Amino acid sequence: MALKIVKGSIDRMFDKNLQDLVRGIRNHKEDEAKYISTCIDEIKQELKQDNIAVKANAVCKLTYLQMLGYDVSWAAFNIVEVMSSSKFTYKRIGYLAASQCFHESTDVIMLTTNQIRKDLSSPNQYDTGVALTGLSCFVTPDLARDLANDIMTLMSHTKPYIRKKAVLIMYKVFLKYPESLRPAFPRLKEKLEDPDPGVQSAAVNVICELARRNPKNYLSLAPLFFKLMTSSTNNWVLIKIIKLFGALTPLEPRLVYSCVHVVKYLGLLAMSKILKTHPKSVQSHKDLILQCLDDKDESIRLRALDLLYGMVSKKNLMEIVKKLMLHVDKAEGTTYRDELLTKIIDICSQSNYQYITNFEWYISILVELTRLEGTRHGHLIASQMLDVAIRVKAIRAFAVAQMATLLDNAHLLTGNMQRNGICEVLYAAAWICGEFSEHLENPMQTLEAMLRPKVATLPGHIQAVYVQNAAKLFATVLKSQEGNTDSTAAQETSQLMIDRLPLFVQSANLEVQERASCILQLVKYIQKLQQKDVEIAEEVNALFAGELNPVAPKAQKKVPVPEGLDLDAWINEPPSESESEDEQPKAIFAKEEPKHSRPRHTEVDEKELARRREARKQEQANNPFYIKASPSSQKVYQDTPGVEHIPVVQIDLSVPLKVPGLPMSDQYVKLEEERRQKERAEKKKKEKKKRKEKRSGRGKKHDSGPESEEDITPAHQVDIVTEEMPEVNSLDILYFKKSSKHKKKKQKKEKEEKEKKKKKKHHHHHHHSDGGGEESVQNGTVEEEEPLPVSVYQSSARHSVYDIQGNLQDGSQVVVSVIFENKGDSFLKSMEFNVLDSLNSKLQRPDGSGPHDGLTVPFQLPPGVSNEARFVFTVQSIIMPQKLKGTLTFIVKNEDSSTHEKLDFKLHFTCTSYLITTPCYSDAFAKLLESGDLKGSSVRLEGVNMPFHHLLARICFHHHFSVVERIDSCASMYSRSIQGHHVCLLVKTSGQTVSIDAKCDEPTLLGNVLDEIKQTFSQC
Repeated sequence: MALKIVKGSIDRMFDKNLQDLVRGIRNHKEDEAKYISTCIDEIKQELKQDNIAVKANAVCKLTYLQMLGYDVSWAAFNIVEVMSSSKFTYKRIGYLAASQCFHESTDVIMLTTNQIRKDLSSPNQYDTGVALTGLSCFVTPDLARDLANDIMTLMSHTKPYIRKKAVLIMYKVFLKYPESLRPAFPRLKEKLEDPDPGVQSAAVNVICELARRNPKNYLSLAPLFFKLMTSSTNNWVLIKIIKLFGALTPLEPRLVYSCVHVVKYLGLLAMSKILKTHPKSVQSHKDLILQCLDDKDESIRLRALDLLYGMVSKKNLMEIVKKLMLHVDKAEGTTYRDELLTKIIDICSQSNYQYITNFEWYISILVELTRLEGTRHGHLIASQMLDVAIRVKAIRAFAVAQMATLLDNAHLLTGNMQRNGICEVLYAAAWICGEFSEHLENPMQTLEAMLRPKVATLPGHIQAVYVQNAAKLFATVLKSQEGNTDSTAAQETSQLMIDRLPLFVQSANLEVQERASCILQLVKYIQKLQQKDVEIAEEVNALFAGELNPVAPKAQKKVPVPEGLDLDAWINEPPSESESEDEQPKAIFAKEEPKHSRPRHTEVDEKELARRREARKQEQANNPFYIKASPSSQKVYQDTPGVEHIPVVQIDLSVPLKVPGLPMSDQYVKLEEERRQKERAEKKKKEKKKRKEKRSGRGKKHDSGPESEEDITPAHQVDIVTEEMPEVNSLDILYFKKSSKHKKKKQKKEKEEKEKKKKKKHHHHHHHSDGGGEESVQNGTVEEEEPLPVSVYQSSARHSVYDIQGNLQDGSQVVVSVIFENKGDSFLKSMEFNVLDSLNSKLQRPDGSGPHDGLTVPFQLPPGVSNEARFVFTVQSIIMPQKLKGTLTFIVKNEDSSTHEKLDFKLHFTCTSYLITTPCYSDAFAKLLESGDLKGSSVRLEGVNMPFHHLLARICFHHHFSVVERIDSCASMYSRSIQGHHVCLLVKTSGQTVSIDAKCDEPTLLGNVLDEIKQTFSQC
């Protein structure tokens, strides 16, 4: 046997391969047919051998001859033999030959069914891939019928390489065996949402080809294709989708809307690419692009926003921003509104504020943006306020005045306490008023505003800035008061600080505690000196003296290293190797794996970086599948359901909420236009004088000519240190710290040996905002039952609060977030959360679960560890307060034993929990009251001793109302429930009596809300 194998290998050395065949044909041009005939005889002899390698070589040569036009159908059986080889190299040759030679009338094709099925189920993805590729060329009705199920299975393969090929070949299977279309269609539809773009593209191609034959069957896929169109970056996929919409439009006229918007979307996409090379060509269509901001399709609006960023100039900046501000007031949905806010700030601040000519206008724009409810970009607005106030010295007086107004109306900004919420603006307002306090007209009023008790509900990092800058204001006030003849005013200011600062000393935030403690002791010492008639204002002001200058990010690199300082030398003697080896613990039970050291980053010179950058750009330019799309538009439309959801319902909010003392940016547009007209008039006078002096043959400049960018002089100059944006650097601006969400404490049950604590906080599905709380009744409470006598738990007497926020688009779901914290010394596991369903509220459980089954908490709790879990409730009616009984079971595991424990509790949802703070303007409020659909009720509160603005702030904060209009001691307020109920209040105060007249379209809900408001003020 071995001798036979050796003999076969020697014979193969003299066989002609494909290269020899091609070379021989080229060398025998005169007698090519005779030479090929001789080669075919040799190939027939090779096919008779048992060696599969010889047969594969012969089939390879036959494939080439078939390409030259020779009939090789006589070797069909030998091709099947090579296809069945276990070696991929030979199998690929066999399938290639079959794809070229086989057709429906080939006799041996029926012998390939089992072999192809075997290859389709092969664990080697390349065997499966070559079988799919070959089958697509010679599939017959019989093969399609027999292999359809195998190919459908491969559409769910783990490898995208196989899924893509399986999806494509299904089109050939549908043509040969139409009955397979119905069972395969659901899987084909799933592939439109496949995570791999290649599989998506293949599915789009197959469905588009099928739709050309019968468009009616694929009309239901229009929403899915629209979603693909807005998220795909593949040019060919977009073209296919447009062709598909063209085929579906005659059947569904509503798709004309979609098709028009598809073309508009692609037009904006093309203009964004033209803008990079020919900006002036695009800028001439500014009005057309601004009109796209009124489009109902959000993807078109976002594309127009991206274009506006590159079209801004000094001449059109105010006009563009004014248009965007109108859209901010009318925007529906926080995502698009936040995108508008970000784009406004990006447009104004680009290139070191290159296009801003009046910074008073920009400050007023930032102040107007603080009116947005629910925004997540308060940090961005705050950073811009700080940057402008620090770098533009001429604007500081105006900025300080506006920031002082914001601090005085801080209760309007504290409705959103979540991280990066609009309350972040108060961080910048407090710092600017403290740092540049010399520009304040009434520093004492601002100091009182910064020390209000309401400030204690702000996030910790904002409180810290309040305390620090209150000290700066205190120094400024002392300086102004010591110059007066009345010395008692300075002592009263010190007493004010001493009375208010203890509230911050008790803060849960360590930074606030430390700053408040230091400043409190300093003020007490100052008070002692004041009682001795010692003037100390100058010394106090010296604590905060000094000019604040912007610092470039790379300024540290320019500082020279002092002589004699070696930054690479050891400060202390390095530990010896023997000591380090002794200190390392030895592995006892297994060999310790070496830790992977982090690879050191090697520096690359500028030439290499430039070369790589150019190579990447070239690769992207040559890649037909690459589209530089805006990530924001893709993110926004990630979950868009379909065509029916494209139109956006617009609410007329044309009357903006105005805060007294805050400027409106529109006035600056008129002032800027007047300033530019004066500059143009002066320039024309100068030009006329020059033309009179110089009578030359040069062409005259027409008065109506366009104004260049260089001709527009800014009203304020920006302090630019380097080419890059400077960093704010000061002792008391530490950082914009990302504050943790305010978690409200739940009532505890403490175990004698082990203690477990849970905090509960409620919010509505898809929308939640953390609210602060005081000692009054809040939006929801957690009540706990007395434990059974056998339980080792004891009930504590702490009160708990949490907040529920809703979404007007869906009023049936409530998400309960629970934080579990193990405060004992034992390990807690197998936790199960269960709440008894009521007729009105039910805990959502997995499919197949019973109404009494609990939900497993997806984690365990070692000692001292906390974690969070969320549970969804379905709520039918919200007009009555609700209480749900719940039980938490868990296993307490000790070193020697394990015990099962149970914790009973109650969830209490008040009616206020389901109200949403909703802005409402006076004209809409009046129409609502005049409609006659609302029913009234009233309540009187006696003994309420607090300022009227504090009373309104308490109602807004604890009961989710917004102020519509206020005149003296009378105010109208509005809120809306998660199920769309309108609640209107008219609040009046006379002495210590407060009367509240209320109207609502649901009397039961209104009565419960008024009872809860009454209970809130009864605890004051």
